[in-house]
Formats: sequence, structure tokens, C-alpha cells
Amino acid sequence: MAIEVKKLFDNLKDSKLVEGEEIEVSGWVKTNRPSGQIGFLELHDGTCFKSLQVVYDPTKADDVAHFRTGAAIIVRGVLHLTPELKQPFELHLSNATLVGDVDDDYPLQKKRASFEFLREQAHLRPRANTFQAVYRIRSVLAMAIHTFFQEHGFVYVHTPIITGNDAEGAGQVFTVATEGKNPYTDFFGCRASLTVSGQLHVEPFALAFKNVYTFGPTFRAEKSNTTRHASEFWMIEPELAFAHLEEDMECIEKMLKFCLQYVLEHCPDEMMFCEKFIAPGLLEKLNHVLKSSFQRMTYTEAIEILKKAVQNSHKFVVNEINWGMDLQSEHERYLTEEVAKGPLFLTDYPKEIKAFYMKNNPDGKTVAACDLLVPGEGEIVGGSEREVRYDVLKEKMEKAGNEEGLKWYLDLRRFGSAPHAGFGLGFDRFLMYITGINNIRDVQPYPRTSNALKY
Repeated sequence: MAIEVKKLFDNLKDSKLVEGEEIEVSGWVKTNRPSGQIGFLELHDGTCFKSLQVVYDPTKADDVAHFRTGAAIIVRGVLHLTPELKQPFELHLSNATLVGDVDDDYPLQKKRASFEFLREQAHLRPRANTFQAVYRIRSVLAMAIHTFFQEHGFVYVHTPIITGNDAEGAGQVFTVATEGKNPYTDFFGCRASLTVSGQLHVEPFALAFKNVYTFGPTFRAEKSNTTRHASEFWMIEPELAFAHLEEDMECIEKMLKFCLQYVLEHCPDEMMFCEKFIAPGLLEKLNHVLKSSFQRMTYTEAIEILKKAVQNSHKFVVNEINWGMDLQSEHERYLTEEVAKGPLFLTDYPKEIKAFYMKNNPDGKTVAACDLLVPGEGEIVGGSEREVRYDVLKEKMEKAGNEEGLKWYLDLRRFGSAPHAGFGLGFDRFLMYITGINNIRDVQPYPRTSNALKY
């Protein structure tokens, strides 16, 4: 039975690797270099980021010398420890079996391919080093998120993908239709769409289980070709009952730090690859966040700081700073990188630029909301305390024009309501931040964007 390459490295770490042991390994050819009396074949089996070096004699294994990059093989041989060499051990080949050959036009050769080219090879790019690293980190990060919330007593709720409401009122939704006389209403009796957020559906569960979270796909029909937007993406949306904005921010900070530490501990090779080949300085940036205490600043204070920066000749692309504006990424990065020099919670935004469900502050102008800004990225998490006063929320919903479809949501304020707060973290953007990848299309297995549905 074939042994996994990961198991070999684990045995090495535990001093259980046996010199001279005969083993069998299955995987794919990463590189093959036959030369004179000796050949070197790099085999990757997908169980870890590292590969196994297989040494063979091309004169005695002519078939092996012709194994091509990407071919699926099974190799048998004798294990030799090589602490004096680059790799700690290697396999001296006894025999090999070609399981699945590759055609001459196999797109992934030894030369480095661009991200743009690999996006057109989404079915093959998981085999490339960059995506071996990114997709394993994606898997581990998802586990980190579940581990954090499960260890803190949160209940995982599966919120619906098909819904009758647009949670934030942006109107950029995908409509669900069926074949029939009235394709938009025949099936559900009303217009339905793909969800843009699980928040409204998870809130009722917070008023039953206290602390809950949803982690699933969300959709936006926004025709944007920026590096940060996709039509389908995953969101983490926790909700905490008997909690205010301060407890919400504390949860955000704890969760973010836990996830960063978890990935660094469970993906050291992948993170080192990202540091070396994708974003030099990445590990220093992430460790700085881990060691930092997240600062607080109100939106109003931030506006005054940005105004002074402009007065002192700092140039923003959007250089007109005024209270009530929606801050751009350049403003957020200035605040976190130049002013706070670390993670920063920006709080108490103007109510006109935030969602209807956020709690009005006593000043009548702002809401109890927060955005977490981090160096190198800007805003990465958005959260708020929810409006629990029935009359206030009803008025806000009437103004937003969504009261009719969300009467059940308003009802929550009449039946045992309690202060509660929550936040949303875009999983794909979080992964971009952790890996240093600068395009959302390169952290998603099969990205969904406008005018692109090849797979």
C-alpha cells in the first residue's frame, strides 16, 4: 500500500523514518531530469506542500526517463536519509508504473505561468505551486473559522441561499426564475433571488441560541471587474445576543488573531512560499497584526485627521474630504498605516451611508457600526449593533422601502428582543490578505465574475 509523502515528513520529524526501508508512493510527476547515469524525478502526491525526490538510473529505466510532467505514477524503491543534501531524504527507484500519461499539449510545464494564463486553466491550476499553497491555506482557514466559533460555544446555522429579500437594499441581486408562464413568480408565488447576506436569517437564531454564526456562499449581481469583486463569494456572519458594539469588536479581534495564528501554525511551508514568491514581507505584516492591540477611532475623528492630511499637502485621489462621505480604500489605508500604524476600528458612521438595521446612536446622526481597517488592505470586517427599538426600526424600514417583505424581521423586536450585534467577514478577501494574493479570482477555485463562466 502506498505511503503518503506527508507521512514520510511526519516520520522524519518524529525520528521514525527508517533508512533502507522499501516503500511505495503514488502521485504526479512535477519535474523529471534524466542526465547520464543518474536521473531525478520530483513526485508530488498532494498530501503536503513538499515533494519527494526519486533517484533513478536512466540507462536502466528508460521508460521512467520519458515520464512527462503531470503524469500520474506509482513508484517503488528504497528510502535513503540525506541530511547533508537539500532534501532530508530521497527514494532510490526499484520500479515505476505509469498510471496516467499526459498529452503533448499539457499546459502546465516547468516554466512559470502568469496568473492570467492560469485563470483560463482553472481545472488544472490546483497543480501549480501557487495554487497548491493558496487552496490548502483556504481549507485550513475555513477550519480555523469553524474551530474558533465552535470552541467559543457558537451554533452554526445554515441560512438559505434562495431568499425573498435584499438584506442591505443595494438591489444588485440575481433573480431566481423557472420555466413557465410567469417564470419569476410561478414557483414561490413572489420574486426570489440569491442571497447577498445570511445576516437577517441568522439573527432569529441568536435570539434562541445566544451566539450563532453562518458561513456560506453569497451573491452580488454587480458588474465590476476590480480585483476585489466577484459575483459569488463566501461570508462569515456571526451574531451575538446580549452584546453591544464593544463586545462585537472584541469578538472580531479574537477571531482574526485566532485564524491568523492557526494558519501560520498549520501551513508553515505554504506561508513561507507566499512570503518568498508572492508577497515579500507578508509574515512580518501578519505577525504585526497578531502582536497589536486593535485601536479605536470614530468616523468623525477620522474625517478631521484626513482633512488635516490634505491641508498638510497629502494627496489622495479623492481629495475632497467631508463629513458624510463614504471613505475610499486610500483613506482607510492612510488611517491604519500612517496614523494608527496597526489595526484600527473605525466606529460611529453617518447613518445615511450604513444599512437600515444598524442601531441609531443618541446623537441622531450616526449608527453604532464599526469597520476594521488593517495595514496593507484597508477595511476587512464590517459590523454593528442592531437596532432593537421597534418604532425606530419600523421607521427606518419604511424609509428603505423594505418593510413589506421583512415583517418577520421587524416582529423579532416585539417577541423577546435583546441587544445584539454582529459582523461580516468576506472569506475570500480575508484569504487574499493572508496569502498576499492581490486578485480575488486567484483565491477562489472557480471564480464567478461578469462575462466569465467557462467552468
